[in-house]
Amino acid sequence: MAASRASFSTYYQLTKPRVTYGNILTGIGGFLLAAGHVKHFDAGLFVATIVGMTLVVGAACALNNVFDRDIDQLMTRTKNRAVASGQLSVRRATSFALVLGTTGMVILSLWTNWLVVSIGIIGFVVYVWLYGALSKRSSIHGTLVGSISGALPILAGYVSVSNQLDTAAALLFLMLFFWQFPEFYSIAIYRRQEYKAAGVPVMPVVKGVPVTVLQIFIYTALFVLSTLLLTPFGYTGWCYFILMGIVGLRWLQLGWQGLHSKDPDGWARRMFHFSMIVILVLTIGLALGPRLP
Repeated sequence: MAASRASFSTYYQLTKPRVTYGNILTGIGGFLLAAGHVKHFDAGLFVATIVGMTLVVGAACALNNVFDRDIDQLMTRTKNRAVASGQLSVRRATSFALVLGTTGMVILSLWTNWLVVSIGIIGFVVYVWLYGALSKRSSIHGTLVGSISGALPILAGYVSVSNQLDTAAALLFLMLFFWQFPEFYSIAIYRRQEYKAAGVPVMPVVKGVPVTVLQIFIYTALFVLSTLLLTPFGYTGWCYFILMGIVGLRWLQLGWQGLHSKDPDGWARRMFHFSMIVILVLTIGLALGPRLP
């Protein structure tokens, strides 16, 4: 029994649960925003969308572990991952990922719509191949490519209900696209020595910390602006606007402090931790925004 539990845990960790659940959280937010806007919640569609998306995202993360196994071995925070540490073979990890991904796509194909399926395929290819296998290793713009895939789950959740690409869909995509730069660049600042040792060309390694801090502030401002635009376009009430305004201004204030901080690593950790609060508040705001004044 202990071996079975260990085996399950190993495969479970292969899906990068925190990454997977973070993506699905935003997908839930997108779904609930659309459902609130049309004033109809389809429980069956919700379950199919979330389960299918979870499996597809988990599969992409599992394959990313396979592609990144050499890099992971060189970094403290990733060296114990299943494939990098030898707990799982490349063949087993790949087979597991393919089963998850195929099952997820079948669920999405049968019970959602062609837009969700298309977004799922695009997100999978962008994250696993364009980001994980190519740009992450060769270009400072790897974060940009990764941010495209990270912005797709919230879009998939939204179009599952709306079945169309409209203004709200564009804003949701931009929110998550912009949000990922402060979130990841913050990690890259306080982990820059690890990325440098692994040969990964992240912004603070290639351009330096001051340039990265400025980029963080700019993208934070763009994120805040994109969240607030949902209200004037009529997708949420003003309660959402006030909530995201308060949280957004606090994040901007923290970002501004980074421009003058003498402890960039400590500041970057605070910036990253607050980004987690921001995404949680955003999801709650999207769920309640159309339902409140």
